[in-house]
Amino acid sequence: MRPPMKPPTRSLPAALLALSLLAGCASTPPADPLPAPVRAELSKQGLPDSALALLAFPLDAPQRRIEWQAERPVSPASTMKIVTGIVALDRLGPNWRGRSELLAAGALQDGVLDGPLVLRGGAHAAFDWGALATLLREAREAGVQTVRGGLLIDRTRFQPAREDLDEPPFDDAAEFPYNTRPDALNLNGNLLTLVLEGGRDAVSARWSPAWPGIGVDASKLTLSAEPCAKWEEGWKPPTVRAHAAGVMVELAGSFPRGCKQRQALNLIERDVLVAQAVRQLWSELGGRLDGEVRAASAPPAAQLLATHWAPPLAEWLRGAMKRSDNPLTRLAYLQLGSLHPEAARFASTRGAADAQVRDWLREHGIADQALVLDNGSGLSRSERLSPALLAGMLRVASAKPFAPELMVGLPLAGVDGTLSRRMKGTPAEGQARLKTGTLRDAVGLAGYLKDGAGRPWVVVALINHDQAPAKGRPVLDALMAHLAAIK
Repeated sequence: MRPPMKPPTRSLPAALLALSLLAGCASTPPADPLPAPVRAELSKQGLPDSALALLAFPLDAPQRRIEWQAERPVSPASTMKIVTGIVALDRLGPNWRGRSELLAAGALQDGVLDGPLVLRGGAHAAFDWGALATLLREAREAGVQTVRGGLLIDRTRFQPAREDLDEPPFDDAAEFPYNTRPDALNLNGNLLTLVLEGGRDAVSARWSPAWPGIGVDASKLTLSAEPCAKWEEGWKPPTVRAHAAGVMVELAGSFPRGCKQRQALNLIERDVLVAQAVRQLWSELGGRLDGEVRAASAPPAAQLLATHWAPPLAEWLRGAMKRSDNPLTRLAYLQLGSLHPEAARFASTRGAADAQVRDWLREHGIADQALVLDNGSGLSRSERLSPALLAGMLRVASAKPFAPELMVGLPLAGVDGTLSRRMKGTPAEGQARLKTGTLRDAVGLAGYLKDGAGRPWVVVALINHDQAPAKGRPVLDALMAHLAAIK
């Protein structure tokens, strides 16, 4: 009987070799999830890698991910505008148009309106002085000459009708356009243009248009030797004083000698601005307006006299994205809220807009736990999202019918908008359509990019750090240049 066979034994050298290979595998460090140029730029700028959150992937291979803290909720700054833009384009449609209306609330006989005119706002994104003049001209052509009941300003499409009365300023530059809170009427963006000119011995100032009752006093504004490009460094918040005939704005600070600037400002109380503009334009048209100007909703029986339509949503949203326009984006966000199917059950239009965005996310299978909404523009200390959430929205949007409108609205690296001076001479120039974002402690880029083989990518990269504005942009630009060079 043959003895049982013994299992073969491994020679000692072979066993030692196997153990050494296993030990070598165990000690090999994992690959760095951050691309080498990004890691190098973080080190160069003295920023910790914990400040960065990113997610990037090719649209045709989303599993091929470059990610770092992709699920972390961070401040998006103005990349939040993409969230509002995507949902607005989908819910409202690229061709949705806001409108402003002029109505007559009373009987009209022999050119006399025995009641007020009503100026009703409908989220018109371009309701400027010319549009107002056109509305009033149409009313005159409809036979109205004398108005005995004054003017009603109807902003009730949004609730509250005026957010500017309920909230403190975002920062200490509340008079500048980026800080302006829109309302449903939004006449000229609630702005009036100040024209400043530094002469030989004094600074002159005037308003354009020069509506009656709205004055400006530049007597305390001193001349400086600063270059014109730095005129804002001498600017100090003006004082606005009301008087019987209107308001007077008293300027302070300094202004460069030989410099001329036109600056739109949110300084005049918006009801006063509307009243003075309407009275002047109506008078120029040969009309007469008796009675007070006040904010109120249109009476149910008011008859429509004239309508002025805004450009399609895709057109003005393009401008909002390219320029990173906070008020226009907030206007789109509020319009989303006003058209929520159950808008009336929410305490505010902004609350309804929040629900509109979250409904959209649920419908497209995107978790919303990382999302904190405030006004939809990113000009907020509280808004948050994760790169994963925003990248998911960009991926879904890329397959939607409105995708071309969204993409053409994003700044093109090295070419236009807020990216006109960035990434020039890199592989990303002309190949990346990205929304920028900047706050005092946050910078970001988000959108679409083509790599070296022409494949489209989704990319979201956000930096939160107290040195982000000063040091974060080179890191983000290095990432975009790296992705654009991939083949």
